[in-house]
Order: sequence, then structure tokens, then C-alpha cells
Amino acid sequence: MVTIPQDCLHEMDNIMQKWSKDIDGVYMPKKFLTMQDKINNWEVNESDVWIVSFPKTGTTWTQEMVWLILNDLDYKRAEKNLLKRSPQLEAAALVRYPHVKFFLPFIPRAITDSLNYVKKQQSPVCIKTHLPWNLLPKEIQKDIKRPKIIYISRNPKDTCVSYYHFCRLVKDFDGTLEEFCNLFLYGKVNFAPYWDHILPFWKRRNQQNVLFLKYEELKENLPSVIERVAAFLGKKLNADQINKLADHLSFENMKNNKAVNYDWLVKLSSIYKPDKANTFMRVGKVGGYKSAMSEEMIERFDRWTREHTKDIDLEF
Repeated sequence: MVTIPQDCLHEMDNIMQKWSKDIDGVYMPKKFLTMQDKINNWEVNESDVWIVSFPKTGTTWTQEMVWLILNDLDYKRAEKNLLKRSPQLEAAALVRYPHVKFFLPFIPRAITDSLNYVKKQQSPVCIKTHLPWNLLPKEIQKDIKRPKIIYISRNPKDTCVSYYHFCRLVKDFDGTLEEFCNLFLYGKVNFAPYWDHILPFWKRRNQQNVLFLKYEELKENLPSVIERVAAFLGKKLNADQINKLADHLSFENMKNNKAVNYDWLVKLSSIYKPDKANTFMRVGKVGGYKSAMSEEMIERFDRWTREHTKDIDLEF
């Protein structure tokens, strides 16, 4: 059991709890309550593809790959912003800070009115969500409908470091990495607890409609993952198509691609947080936590991981 230090409680109470709360065992933006029933009763289309993940695990990377494969490698249409091509179902719940209202004219409707936006898209839709299993539509939870679900996971230490930088960039988090790590371990960041998010999908990985991916696999052998995803989606790609897509999905190309790099979000953030202006995609590598976390924190994460994976064969 991880015990959160007293000096971290103040940060948690004043920053995280200001905007978030426990909703059915998940630490969520309070605004999610306004859409929870609609999502629970969502009419699921089995031809849609759901891309599910905990935040900062390679979601954008996976979205671009899946959308292009599903849409027969239409690179011209892929010039349209990804958040419009592959909208996030619960995105409207994330627009919550008072200063955001001044920027609403610049924020796409796919975010500010996400439920209606997704509903109006022509199927098959690549639906992105960070919702854990128990907050997904009941038709999915109860196995009434079986759309294809692609779950992307990542080493929790790299996930935490990436999430920290993201929260520094676009949210009101001004704490240290160590403070954020404590919040992460304690399940006090949005969409946490981490293991409660990942394990239900890992346990369903052998279902015909579920494909479980790891960020580390994409980094190690992207062409192989592309081939697996294509087969899962019922698409056949030749070697040239796979190599071209792998090049399109390279970190440098993704980072420079305005359709996927959230450059607009970074620019908006820099207006009210100029000292934190950064990039949405930072380094995109495996093991970056080693140069960011203290040895003590790494050991805490490792113990925490062992506690939650001792009876399963999930490794990163």
C-alpha cells in the first residue's frame, strides 16, 4: 500500500480536488457527471473502433495509425485535424477551467460538444476515450455490443512522467514531479487508478474484439504492430504500404505534423502560462523516467507494480 506524504496532501487538496472527484471509483473531472448517464446509455455501433487508453500512453500515435488503416491509407484526408477524425467521447468534461471560456471560439466543437460531435459522425468512427472499463457504455460492459476495441498501454513510470509534463502544460498543476508521482501512485490524477484502468482490458485481451497493445512494442517494431492492427481491422497491407505508414508515424514526423501534434493547444496554453510553453510531444522514448525520477521513486513504482501484477503475466 502506498502512503501519500503529508506535504503532498496540500497539493492534492488544492489543485486536483478543486476540479476532480471520485466517480464510481475513478478520479474524474467533476464535469463528467453532466455526461455520465448519456455515455452509460450510449447506443454503440459495432462498426466503430474504440481506441482506449490511460492518458499519455501513446494514444495519439495509435489513433493516427488506426484511422489511416481503417480509411485505406488516405493521407490526404489525414491532413484534417486528428481530434476531428478521431474524436474523444468525453472531451467536453475536460474543458473546465474558468480561463478556458475566453478561448472557446478557438477550441474545436469536437472538444466542447464532444458527445454530439461523435454522434453525428458517419460510421465507422475511430472513437478515442480515456474512460476505464466500468465507465464505458453499458452495451459494451454487458457484452450486448462488441465493437472493436484497441487498448494502448505503457510502462507506468514513463506514463507518469509524460502525464506530469502534460499537466504542467495545459492544466493548473504547479507541483514538482515528486508530488505528481505521489498523486499518480495514490490514484489522484484524472482517470486513475492506473491499474484499475489497464487490468480489465488486459484480462479481456484474448477476446476477438479486443487488441491489447504496448507503447514499447510500437517503439521496438512499428511495422510489426501495423501489420497486427491491420489484420485486427480486417485490412491487408503490403510491405511498401506498411513501410510508408511506419515512416509517417515516426516520432519526428508526428511531432512536426500539425494535424496530430496539438500545436493549437500548446499555443493557447502559452498565452496564459507563458513560462510553461512547451510541446505536446516531448521525447517519445522508452525509459525516459530513468533520468527524471529519483532512485527511491523508481523503487516505489516497482514495488507498486509488483503488488498489482504478482498474479498475472503483464510486463513492460
